[in-house]
Amino acid sequence: MDFQVNQTDKLSNARAGTITTDHGVIETPIFMPVGTQGTVKAVHFHELKEDIKAEIILGNTYHLYLRPGIEILEQAGGLHKFNGWDGPILTDSGGFQVFSLSENRKLKEEGAEFRSHIDGSKHLFTPEKVMDIQRSIGADIIMAFDECTPGDADYAYAKQSLDLTERWLDRCFARFNETEGKYGYRQALFPIVQGCVYPDLRRRAAENVAKKNAEGNAIGGLAVGEPTEKMYEMIEVVNEILPKDKPRYLMGVGTPANLLEAIERGVDMFDCIMPTRNGRNGQIFTKNGILNMRNKKWEADFSPIEEDGASYVDRIYSKAYLRHLFITNEILALQIASIHNLAFYLWLVKEARKHIIDGSFSQWKSNVIKQLQQRI
Repeated sequence: MDFQVNQTDKLSNARAGTITTDHGVIETPIFMPVGTQGTVKAVHFHELKEDIKAEIILGNTYHLYLRPGIEILEQAGGLHKFNGWDGPILTDSGGFQVFSLSENRKLKEEGAEFRSHIDGSKHLFTPEKVMDIQRSIGADIIMAFDECTPGDADYAYAKQSLDLTERWLDRCFARFNETEGKYGYRQALFPIVQGCVYPDLRRRAAENVAKKNAEGNAIGGLAVGEPTEKMYEMIEVVNEILPKDKPRYLMGVGTPANLLEAIERGVDMFDCIMPTRNGRNGQIFTKNGILNMRNKKWEADFSPIEEDGASYVDRIYSKAYLRHLFITNEILALQIASIHNLAFYLWLVKEARKHIIDGSFSQWKSNVIKQLQQRI
């Protein structure tokens, strides 16, 4: 994997870059639609490519390990062959899912022992096994195995957790370096900076990660219960240390405003379930603000979902029709909302890139950010 910084903003740390993988080129800043189980819920891949204009999607190691299982993925020739997506893929390590199963998992030095949410069967994720699983899935970018601490963790727990994460990180790199990809193309391993909301722990973690000289680096453990301003503070602390010539990936974040604030602070890559999950519940993100499509106010509003919207669904369907689909529990509502929201998120990061390149990012961001957050 190769990364080039094409342009930096003069008034902030925002930058536009290019990531080159064996499955294609990614222009940053970029948002990655989440395809947890090998599919982006309710969206066909041709819509992701042609309408939404996604350049990379994300899969989840925990879920793909349980279903369809590594044996099936290897028989298929990896996730790209299994699901038909020919662009870049990133897999997270499954750590967040494992650690969210607080009542069904046990942490130890060896790894994380957990019970499947599907059938209760017992499994053990070690750093080595997670590397092997992601080799078998075959994503272009894979993530190190870590513990994601909650945003309200006390200092003692956060430090203990980071100690374990750093020991696991060494084992991830050792395993990654002694193995090869299985399908004839390169894979890049990103370590993850943890440390909760404590600046000294975040600095220590970032310094340790920077020493790994990985092809890219991730920032984890944010947007998990801490105040938003604390999240922004931790991004600033970490990005002062992480190498400027490597892409920075902020995991699991977030709202449109979160993306712009993080881009301003030097983040290049994002993923979040918000556009699809919230969309399936009737929340629509637009350039003018946020709409709840179940509200009665849209019942007889025959205007487009969004004037000059980023997707073909904005031109075809009215607010009144989309509300009707939600009220009647029609499956098409979930598809339209997911397509719209993903297209909007991709439009947003591409607009940010355009303004970084032409030198107007800071002014543009300050003009649009309040508008994006208002409820219509």
